[in-house]
Amino acid sequence: MKQIKGGTLAPLYGLDSGKVWVDDFQLDEFAVTNQQYLDFVEKYPEWQKSKVKSIFADGNYLVDWQGDLQLGKGMNSNSPITNVSWFAAKAYCACQDKRLPSVDEWELAAKASESNPNAEYDSLFNQRIIESYETPNTYAKTVGSTYKNFWGVSDMHGLVWEWTSDFNSVLISGESRQDGDADRNLFCAGAAITASNLRDYAAFMRYAFRGSIKADYNIRNLGFRCAKSK
Repeated sequence: MKQIKGGTLAPLYGLDSGKVWVDDFQLDEFAVTNQQYLDFVEKYPEWQKSKVKSIFADGNYLVDWQGDLQLGKGMNSNSPITNVSWFAAKAYCACQDKRLPSVDEWELAAKASESNPNAEYDSLFNQRIIESYETPNTYAKTVGSTYKNFWGVSDMHGLVWEWTSDFNSVLISGESRQDGDADRNLFCAGAAITASNLRDYAAFMRYAFRGSIKADYNIRNLGFRCAKSK
């Protein structure tokens, strides 16, 4: 795991103060791989393809696997595991004595380029992120095949989307992130005027993706990595 130094973060739809504080934390250097997840389901059979409860995963769970303990033909054991639900990802992390990172933790780590811990206003960095989102079949790449950022964390962009512990907090904004009131304005086109950085198109894409999924969804280009409090 890599140590991420905490600091302030301006979420896309921030609090009234414009910033949130993120404590120091640790984050896996790589996304969890197919082989690591296979080892997990061998040890915890309740998460095997044929045994997982339907309330925890829809019908696309491990859809490309040939069996409970067999990866699909042509699947790279060192590619990131995908087609796993939030429930499954959370369980995996817990069994490693870890947890999923929060949205704010993930975004804090992800805004680092190779040389800058905060490259959110670097237009070239943001353009590269957007282009990576448009590249097909990146889930088939080997982990570590993109770039290692300032913190030593690899593939935060350009490999797969990743689950966070509070992915559905994107439905909540401002102080309502704490009081639980949904902000309906976020679903209107004009809501962009309340965003903290109108030029951060990559963050808008992540926001839209997170806001469109549910915890039991299993998506081909959605994986995860684990975090740990300091």
